[in-house]
Amino acid sequence: MGIVEFLKGALRQIVTGGKAYKAWMALLAGMMVIGLVGYTQQWQRGLIATNMRDQVTWAFYVGNFTFLVGVAAAAVLLVVPAYVYHWKPIKEVVVLGELLAISALSMCLTFILVDMGRPDRLTHIMPGPGNPNWPQSMLAWDALVLNAYLILNLVVVVHILYRAYRGQDYAKWFVVPLVLFSIPAAVGIHTVTAFLYAGMAARPYWNAGILAPKFIASAFSSGPAVMIILFQVLRKTTDIEIKDEAIWKVAELMAYAMFFNLFLLGAEIFKEYYSHTEHLLYTQYYWQGIGSQRALVPYAWLGLACSVLAFLIFVIPAARRNYLTLNLGAVLIFAGVYIEKGMGLVIPGMTPDTLGEIYEYRPSAVEWMVAVGVFGLGALIFTTLVNVAVPIMTGKLRSKHAVAPLPGAEAAH
Repeated sequence: MGIVEFLKGALRQIVTGGKAYKAWMALLAGMMVIGLVGYTQQWQRGLIATNMRDQVTWAFYVGNFTFLVGVAAAAVLLVVPAYVYHWKPIKEVVVLGELLAISALSMCLTFILVDMGRPDRLTHIMPGPGNPNWPQSMLAWDALVLNAYLILNLVVVVHILYRAYRGQDYAKWFVVPLVLFSIPAAVGIHTVTAFLYAGMAARPYWNAGILAPKFIASAFSSGPAVMIILFQVLRKTTDIEIKDEAIWKVAELMAYAMFFNLFLLGAEIFKEYYSHTEHLLYTQYYWQGIGSQRALVPYAWLGLACSVLAFLIFVIPAARRNYLTLNLGAVLIFAGVYIEKGMGLVIPGMTPDTLGEIYEYRPSAVEWMVAVGVFGLGALIFTTLVNVAVPIMTGKLRSKHAVAPLPGAEAAH
């Protein structure tokens, strides 16, 4: 009966909140309605409602998926100092990173679902109803590792929160091995996603061994940027205590990742331009354009400028400890990596196509609407999870039969 009581308490907490909370939830619901309207149009008309064509078959949806896998993987940046080095300020908020990973993975899987065109096609990658072609298919591997990582985070979070709800510490024998396993698992999910691209010999822009480490470096740059902003919002809007030291440590680790990401980008560009083979065409399309086809060039330089400026901010200790410049840098690196792993990764890999045709892709209104809905869904999941987790973590939401209620638990009942 304990788990039933826990679920009932969680459901009651989800619908509990002030005017600001309810207004925020209404906004997210509105975003999801926009996404549903867009997806309805896509379902009725087919993928022709998007601007994807035979020349560009992966585009905005897959770019968002790739970026969000990195956000999910970046939760490990909290796990290492918390559980490997037992650094208390980070350990106190590591659950929030896992909640972000759950939300990001939910958006990842939803973007793949909408990219399939019809929801019934999801059965194609399921063992039994479909034929996932495992282990040969990298898509099958990606589906496997993403769902496994989602389950792993859910198990850890539910266990920690349930035990806290009962007034008990989590079972270290159970949690610690799973959390430590999540470190290689987080690296693994983004590595497999990188292999999806790198394994395509017919796509020279992606077919590079450097892609996997570059994915990891960019993930550890942009994912924690989301955490930095969220941590500040949560400590202003909830009772949870998040120390400055925790935020500054995340910012410091980001600086190292940013340097590595920019270094790998420079190595990649050097290889293409110095070797000057026919494969340069794809890199040239992104950075210079080909003739009058220059749709991506502004994005390329904007993304690079954002990433470089963010690195300069984060590499200076005084700048990353000033919340004005810290938040500016977080927004800049988020934008830089979002461009780099979206338009800058997917589209140049398919342009020019195998017949040499250049198709200038831009997301359609339907694609933007669907994306708004998916991000609204992810934010809704994160908000509801946080609204349950924070009162439990602060001791304000406890079972009436809790073994040892924390201070404030009696007041909650």
